[in-house]
Amino acid sequence: MGTLADLAAQRFGMDVDVAEFEAGPGADVLAALLSHRTHRRFLDDPVAEETLNLLYACALSAPAKSDLQQSAIIRVQDPGRRRAIAELMPEMNWIGTCPVFLLFCGDSRRIRKLCQLREHPFANDHLDAFLNAAVDTALVMQNFITAAEAAGLGCCPISVVRNHIDRIADITSLPDHVFPVAGLCLGYPAHPGFTSTRLPPEIIVHTDQYDDSRLPEQIDAYDQRRNGIYTIPPEKQRMTAAYGKADFYGWSEDKTRQVSVRERDDLTAYLRRHGFCLD
Repeated sequence: MGTLADLAAQRFGMDVDVAEFEAGPGADVLAALLSHRTHRRFLDDPVAEETLNLLYACALSAPAKSDLQQSAIIRVQDPGRRRAIAELMPEMNWIGTCPVFLLFCGDSRRIRKLCQLREHPFANDHLDAFLNAAVDTALVMQNFITAAEAAGLGCCPISVVRNHIDRIADITSLPDHVFPVAGLCLGYPAHPGFTSTRLPPEIIVHTDQYDDSRLPEQIDAYDQRRNGIYTIPPEKQRMTAAYGKADFYGWSEDKTRQVSVRERDDLTAYLRRHGFCLD
């Protein structure tokens, strides 16, 4: 797997001072986190039910807001439902071919039903009810991914399910106050994958107050480091009809082109139709 220093250097494209932790407690866990890779090609080998049950248990051991535990996991096994979901995103063929496909959902329905059962009002019907369920679900999914990788499996989160939120909800029969956060492909990797170079801590971590005064120069340096590891080929540049072919096409150019296209306008309407008050 490599030393922590090697893994951190691979992750950020630069040296990171982690030497003092190399032989310390939990070094294997730290190495596993630094080694995370997304996988989109899987073997045909099935994932045992016992393994899945263990992964569910690990996932549901994640922190939960006020112990409310507002998440739901839909395992899509029916071939027709799997096919219907895969057909929504044909460019991601791994959705239809992975051994296991899960849908991680925020679930504000359960606690509301319990309030009815115990004859107590649900007094927090506002935007934070949605946010709490979304955060709970993200934590559960991250725990699932970490556990799956520890078990030798690979994962690929699918946020694009939210581009098709009404159809996804229809296929999986989601009731009011339940909403999809992301899908997840799961299986034994058919390829080692690659390490995606991340923004360094100096950009993400702030002390005492938010300060992005050095962002232009920091991003330029990151773009150059990342490009030195993997250069996006000209044919993969986005939206060349609108923006042309860039001589240097770094991460920041790619991502700003990506978010220049509006999407998911129907998310708010979906949430309101399914009972959420977003005020």
